[in-house]
Amino acid sequence: MVMFLRRGVSRTLPLSRRLFSSIGTHDMSKAISELNQEMESVFGEPPPSSLSGSIDNQSMTQDLKLSTAEMDGKKSFAGLTHIGSKGEAQMVDVSLKDISKRVAIARGKVILGQKVFDLVSANQMGKGDVLSVAKLAGICGAKQTSSLIPLCHNINLTHVRVDLALNPHDFSVEIEGEAASDGKTGVEMEALTAVTVASLTVYDMCKAASKNIQITDVRLECKTGGKSGDWSRDK
Repeated sequence: MVMFLRRGVSRTLPLSRRLFSSIGTHDMSKAISELNQEMESVFGEPPPSSLSGSIDNQSMTQDLKLSTAEMDGKKSFAGLTHIGSKGEAQMVDVSLKDISKRVAIARGKVILGQKVFDLVSANQMGKGDVLSVAKLAGICGAKQTSSLIPLCHNINLTHVRVDLALNPHDFSVEIEGEAASDGKTGVEMEALTAVTVASLTVYDMCKAASKNIQITDVRLECKTGGKSGDWSRDK
């Protein structure tokens, strides 16, 4: 008879766990008491005290921890617009955002070393005019950002600027990229992509002369427009 009771109780445990996880801690003791009374009326005796204690002290605690962890997990994704409620990647819906003038400026640097720097300055690289080709590559790169970055929106750019300047103090090429749009989402990624693609093009144009070239310090400098307003690295 005892074995039968234990098997009967064990079959009801999954149901009780679901029940306990769906109610507040204030009603836990009452729910357990009612369940014990119901089992006593059916089987003629209450469940073993050790089993009841196990439900009270272990199962209930585990279920509460699980419920809390699930809620915390959902909260942890609340501030990340590219993350869904289950942690999956998603493209942000910008349909309800306001249209505004948006501008972003990014910068980066390509350290050439003196030998390559002198060749670029004299326009003697075998592939041609390094700065001119890299400028065009940066502009094209900005326009292809949504094809390169999976969750970026395909936006209409109103302006793209890429400037490259030789810096003789550290034998580098300093690059600045600017992107602008009248739309519902920012252009930070377009400005950063312009600088990055231009930097890679400088490397490609010069790699035959040296493999020691470094691309460094690619960063967003400032942005304007949108719900978050203006931002600048200097502030």
